[in-house]
Amino acid sequence: MLVDSHCHLEYEGLVESQSEVLGRAREAGVGAFLNISTKRAEWDQVVGTANTESDVWASVGIHPHNADGHPDLTREELLEATRNQRVVGIGETGLDYYYDHSDRAEQQRLFRIHIEVARETGLPVIIHTRDAEDDTIVILEDEMKKGGFPALIHCFTASASFGEKVLDLGLSISLSGIVTFKNAVDLQEVAKAIPQDRLLVETDSPFLAPVPHRGKACEPGYVRDTATFLAELRGEPLDQLAEYTTRNFYRLFSKAAS
Repeated sequence: MLVDSHCHLEYEGLVESQSEVLGRAREAGVGAFLNISTKRAEWDQVVGTANTESDVWASVGIHPHNADGHPDLTREELLEATRNQRVVGIGETGLDYYYDHSDRAEQQRLFRIHIEVARETGLPVIIHTRDAEDDTIVILEDEMKKGGFPALIHCFTASASFGEKVLDLGLSISLSGIVTFKNAVDLQEVAKAIPQDRLLVETDSPFLAPVPHRGKACEPGYVRDTATFLAELRGEPLDQLAEYTTRNFYRLFSKAAS
């Protein structure tokens, strides 16, 4: 069994035929899905799908692109949203300086709120970081000094040195279909070195379809293609990689296991 640890089932490209999309993924051997929210207006729908589908779990959070649209978001509001039994993660949150769709200070403020709630609840914070390695590490190190918290760098595309730093901090790393791209040579080298007990797989669907599906809307079932590529890259049987990435998901997102 595989787990798609990060997908957007409510996004255009998936939501129109959600049942069929999930059915195809299950046929491909995907046994669980983490449905990710990126803004407050999505929370009810994301959680609603998790309430309907027994193998779908939910996260609540604010993507850094949407930080400017949530100036009134408080720790208390985010904390209350995590109390739903189907919510197993916090995010996605983090920093994106590539597009700069939101003020950087506001991105950082919300990132720290998500971490504070992760520390309080024990739920892992799901981190998006792009062109913001230095500030991401500064915030993670600063917040770790206040008390530990579980966390995952999703859709990892950063440098090897960043990867080493987040692993040293105790974080896990999730790889998407980007690792299958021909030009992802540096990422592939990082992927070989991630310890077995820290690696997860995802699609980030409907984005970033892996080879051989590039150019199509990505689906959760395509996590199998990414896992197959990774297993060959790392010199491991696919069954072994599927077993430990699934185990890692349920250890990190322990509320789903319980």
